[in-house]
Amino acid sequence: MTTTDPIQALIDAGAIPSEPFGPDSRYAGVPLAVYRRKPDDEGAPFVRRRFIPPRRDVTVMVEHIVRSGDRPDLLAGLVFGNAELYWRIADANAVTDPLELTDELGERVIIPNPTGL
Repeated sequence: MTTTDPIQALIDAGAIPSEPFGPDSRYAGVPLAVYRRKPDDEGAPFVRRRFIPPRRDVTVMVEHIVRSGDRPDLLAGLVFGNAELYWRIADANAVTDPLELTDELGERVIIPNPTGL
């Protein structure tokens, strides 16, 4: 059976895994697409844009005051039990560079509700 979906064809051929990201990844569930320079180009798979929820839609569990030695991954490990979920804290605070969260002592960092974990 042949498919006209280029992503599915790449998955079927074993070129990319059907689930390229683990369940804790910020890209889990984000669809893939194929970039082509020309219509007959084989193309290259890429991950579509991932949208960060607006800050107003974030349910805040607690606010954390940054102390010496804090890092986003350590906060996620303490709060969520998984350091790889640091990106949830970054998303809740609308920062693209997670290290911005803890680079200034005394700053307030929103810790989102761990719903769905």
